[in-house]
Amino acid sequence: MNFKSCYIEGLLVIEPDKFSDERGHFMEAYKTDRYISEGITCNFLQDGLSRSRRNVLRGLHFTRYKPQAQLLTVVTGVVFDVVVDLRTESETYGRYFSVTLDSKSGPNQLFMPEGFAHGFCVLSDWADLHYKMTQTYEPSNEYGLLWSDEYLAIPWPVDNPIVSIRDQKHMSFHKLLEKGVIPLLSK
Repeated sequence: MNFKSCYIEGLLVIEPDKFSDERGHFMEAYKTDRYISEGITCNFLQDGLSRSRRNVLRGLHFTRYKPQAQLLTVVTGVVFDVVVDLRTESETYGRYFSVTLDSKSGPNQLFMPEGFAHGFCVLSDWADLHYKMTQTYEPSNEYGLLWSDEYLAIPWPVDNPIVSIRDQKHMSFHKLLEKGVIPLLSK
């Protein structure tokens, strides 16, 4: 298993070992002691699954009152995954990190500590994602950051993304700051 640190502190791109033969493959998606040895000491409380088709773009979602860490696994397909650092004490506050996660030929897991907005777009015909989360889902705790925010300038690799009406209505980073949804930079 390969754990790779990113330029944003706390993020880890993970490539689990896969054992393949003519029948298919086996992958150990999570083993507590292995992840603890890499600094992932979270108490995961809820798992979630999502399925999306090509060109679907979801996000950028975050929780405000009960920040949650997530371990994301791309079970099938390929996604362009993005996280935005919303931790005011972080040197990379307001910056994003992106990675292509591929269930067949590359890293297929991303660990995000508390304090990030998350989104992805699907590059394959279908993609199935599995989430381990440290908070249970509460609609009143869910917020969003506009996926097409000019300040963030994320280079989404789809020309005509399929975006939910809810995600189209999210506010920009600076509008969320003005409204006090994202705390002001403390530096």
